[in-house]
Order: sequence, then C-alpha cells, then structure tokens
Amino acid sequence: MLELEATGVKRVKTELSVAYVDHNMIQEDFKNPDDHRFLQDMAAKYGLMFSRPGNGICHHVHLERFAVPGRTLLGSDSHTPTAGGIGMLAIGAGGLDVAMAMAGEPFSVIMPKIIRVYLTGELSPFVSAKDVILEVLRRISVKGGVGKALEYCGPGVKSLSVSERATITNMGAETGATTSIFQSDEVTREWLRAQGRERDWVPLYPDEDAIYDEEINLDLSSLEPMVAKPFLPDNVVPVKEVAGTRVDQVMFGSCTNSSLRDILTIAHMLKGKRIHPNVDAGLSPGSRQILLQANVEGAIEDLIAAGVRILEASCGACVGMGFAPPTDGVSVRTINRNFYGRCGHTSGKVYLASPEVAAAAIQG
Repeated sequence: MLELEATGVKRVKTELSVAYVDHNMIQEDFKNPDDHRFLQDMAAKYGLMFSRPGNGICHHVHLERFAVPGRTLLGSDSHTPTAGGIGMLAIGAGGLDVAMAMAGEPFSVIMPKIIRVYLTGELSPFVSAKDVILEVLRRISVKGGVGKALEYCGPGVKSLSVSERATITNMGAETGATTSIFQSDEVTREWLRAQGRERDWVPLYPDEDAIYDEEINLDLSSLEPMVAKPFLPDNVVPVKEVAGTRVDQVMFGSCTNSSLRDILTIAHMLKGKRIHPNVDAGLSPGSRQILLQANVEGAIEDLIAAGVRILEASCGACVGMGFAPPTDGVSVRTINRNFYGRCGHTSGKVYLASPEVAAAAIQG
C-alpha cells in the first residue's frame, strides 16, 4: 500500500483489487490492529475491496468470491496460484510489482516452459490431493518448476473437486513454478454454482494439438499416502517409512488444506475419539464460510470433542505466528512448507502430510 501511494495515482486502475488481512492477525501489542486500520483506510481511499481480519485466508476467500476461469490474477503472496484450481492464470509476485499493476503498469514475465501433468485413474481411499502434489515434488524437486508452468490434464482431472485442484495448484509454488492451472469444466461449473457465481463460469480446456516442453504421467490410482520430512517439501517418502515416529503436535489448515472437504474428512476420522494425550492439535479453517458450513455439518463440534483447538481462519501457525512446534518437537502439518525455522521454532521438525495422514497421527 505504501508503494501504491508512492506512485501518485488517485485510484487503482485494475478491474478488481483486494486487500486481505490474513497473516499478522493477533499478537501481543497494538501494531497489528493499527496496520489493519491503515489497510482498511487505504483500500477505501484507492478503491480496493477490503477483507477484514476473520474473513479467512486470501487464497480461499478469493477462490470463493472473485476467482474467474480464464482471467488473470497477480498477488503479493507466493501461493496466489491456488486460483489455478478454478482455471485462472494466477501468479505470485513481489509487492512492488503488484503496486505497479494496481497503478496501471503492465506486469512482465518471461514466457514459462509448459509441463503437462497428465492424470489418469482415481485416488484410492485415504489418498488425497496433497499426495498428488507431494508426488510431483518428489519427482521434480523444489527447483524443478523454476521458469515453468504446470498444466494438469487428462481423464483423471474430472475425479478431483475444485478444492482438491486448489490444493495441488497451491503447493505447486514449492516446485518454483511460475503458476499451475487446471481446466475449467463441469466440476468447476458445479462449484461456482454452489457459490452463487455460475455466471462467471466459462469452459476452458487445453487445445487438442497443444505442444508441451515436458510431460509427467501420473496414475492417481497408483499413489499411496506420502509425507515430506524436514526440512524441504521435496524430501518426500511414503508415510509407511516414517511409521512409529513420535508426534508432539498436529496442525490442520493453512491455504493448502483448510477447505470444507478437508475439515469434514478429519472430523469424520476423529468423531467419537480423543486425540493422544501427548499431542497438541489445532485447526485453522480456510475462511469464515468454511468455518460456518463445517459448524452446520457438525464437524466443529466433533473436532472440539476430540480435543482439537480451533484457531483463527488465518495463515497464523503456518508462518510462525502462534502455535509453534515445541522445543525439539515433531509437528505434522497439512501446510505447504517445512523450511528450517519457518513455523516459529528452529528446533521443531515439521512433516508435511495430508489431512488423512495428520488425523491418523493424532489419535491415541
């Protein structure tokens, strides 16, 4: 916002710009609420939409309210490509790039090479979208997508919901890719209809004669539950290889795995059970809408009864703002990054896993 102000423009020149409050939420002093008021005032002054604290994580709220297949999105967060799950060309960029775009200047990017990720089959029980992107990371590493875009195609795509697709495009950022994208099909249309935005749907498929720079073939039915060990998202192994590891903490949520589907899954697995007495567990829902619907479905009651702490609908623990791992502790998280010290403690060891694996690790 300060960089936008420095340009001297009177109003943003984009079709839509949104300011989200989802990282710096609640800390020990007045600085966060002061920042929130500043952002709200600046949004009003320059013509941005303002998403107040509590509305949820920007990527989930944008998917619900504003993402449109076939359009472009520039965001000042590396996981902006989440919107690729709905068929939007979404790219994360630096704050100055975003400020200049709001001021009406063009955004330039070197044309990425295109990797076709051809999906066949369907996911087996207890295997989910998180395992798909973990397998991609296992194959190409955290640098394998640099200067490239991942385009997910093939008959297996239709078996994945928009929420599952968004999990995959979100964590594509961990490959270093410019963006990731799925087709916009009848699954997309149904999801937009549920959001009351069917009017925004357009069909969007790859050309039959499209030429790709690289190709990855992935049979969804061949996948098994995976986990990324500390301290890189590509340090991926089948979960059976780490079976028996003592777990101190489990964190559900973040922009990767905090959809309604994810919350209903963990609630179903924990219903009528109690978490292990030596494990601390928390959930950060993706948005206010997701939290409200999960409550209607009875999932929140089941999670609280099981001993899971309900945290804010925010980035929070993923970026080390609250709910850090204990000293020398093992934390299983459904987030997208497990870099050394990222989650608030340099001695904590973070494992990345699906909601299904995390829910299994929590049980006594």
